[in-house]
Amino acid sequence: MQPTKIWGVERKSFADMDCSVAQCLEVVGEWWSMLVVRDAFLGVTRFEDFQRRLGISRNILQDRLSTLVDAGVLVRVPYSDHPPRDDYRLTDKGRDLWPVLTAMRQWGDRYAAPAGPPVELVHKACGELAEPVLVCGSCAERVTARDYRAVAGAGRTAPVMFPRRAHQGA
Repeated sequence: MQPTKIWGVERKSFADMDCSVAQCLEVVGEWWSMLVVRDAFLGVTRFEDFQRRLGISRNILQDRLSTLVDAGVLVRVPYSDHPPRDDYRLTDKGRDLWPVLTAMRQWGDRYAAPAGPPVELVHKACGELAEPVLVCGSCAERVTARDYRAVAGAGRTAPVMFPRRAHQGA
């Protein structure tokens, strides 16, 4: 693992960890990264707009944007030659973060928004307020953590170390 220091706190890299959650965090686990992605989903594309909306320092924002571009979550699209300026747009890989962002928003709405959700979603097809839900990809039944159990997948390189009762949820 590669340690890095942020405000005197050591952060370790998850690059060598045999875990898809850790690999996702390697890309979007830094502070501000998912807020940049959130704003990109809301249509923000320009550095100045990200900076103004987030109130983030320019150097930290540049670092987050570069990391997201390097990881293939965002792509730079030039819009001006003089001075050189780029839009930052979500790639397919970036748009695949929608369920992650949605789950974070739903958790925040439930546990950290005492006055109610600051943003609600309207399903374009029916025009109604809607909350996305997880469904089984095989039978389309609505599911929660208690409806699954973990088994070793094809990409598993380490010995399987699942707690015996892990499939019963939290």
